[in-house]
Amino acid sequence: MQIGSRPCRIYGEAHAEYLLLQMTGEHEQQSMESEITAIAQSAHHFLFAAIPVESWNDALSPWEAPAVWGKQGFGGNAADTLRFLTEQVIPSLKQQFNLPENVKIILGGYSLAGLFALWASTQTDLFYGVAAASSSVWFPGWMEFEQQHPIQAQRVYLSLGDKEERTKNTVMAAVGDNIRTLHSRLTARGADCTLEWNSGGHFKDADLRTAKAFRWAMEESR
Repeated sequence: MQIGSRPCRIYGEAHAEYLLLQMTGEHEQQSMESEITAIAQSAHHFLFAAIPVESWNDALSPWEAPAVWGKQGFGGNAADTLRFLTEQVIPSLKQQFNLPENVKIILGGYSLAGLFALWASTQTDLFYGVAAASSSVWFPGWMEFEQQHPIQAQRVYLSLGDKEERTKNTVMAAVGDNIRTLHSRLTARGADCTLEWNSGGHFKDADLRTAKAFRWAMEESR
């Protein structure tokens, strides 16, 4: 389905109780089918939209930051991406698929898209849940920002690979401590939040880790 200038891939069904949104890069297109199959193990009715981003580092970063690996820095265009979601994607999907007015919207993603989902929920209370798998919570300034602008989602899933913090890259090595702190912070505030540790490094089973995140966010509070 074309939304704005973007070809979005839609899965699931109309009249669904959950609307799942994921910002995706080209590298994720191949594994999208396996991710959806894994999400569909949930008993809940959902509509899922995979929304492509052209420049991953720019579109999903909340503010500008220098390169952390390689040469490409971060452009800080997340506000534009969030505006596209709220002004075009969500209204289009609600209309096209007859979604209930009170449909529960879960924004999720992997890596920088996971960070984008967490950041987006500091900007609006539109999102019922956040499904942040192996999210880039090492991003410079993120922890301080979230302290000042708390995440507003009711349900937050966090995960990390158990080898991700074991890196020589000092910026990215903070990911383990940061995710533990974020989990403690959210729990202390009364959010329904879990932190799951997966085996392996950052690039292992991204599709299945993301599917797990969405499935957890759809399960009713324990």
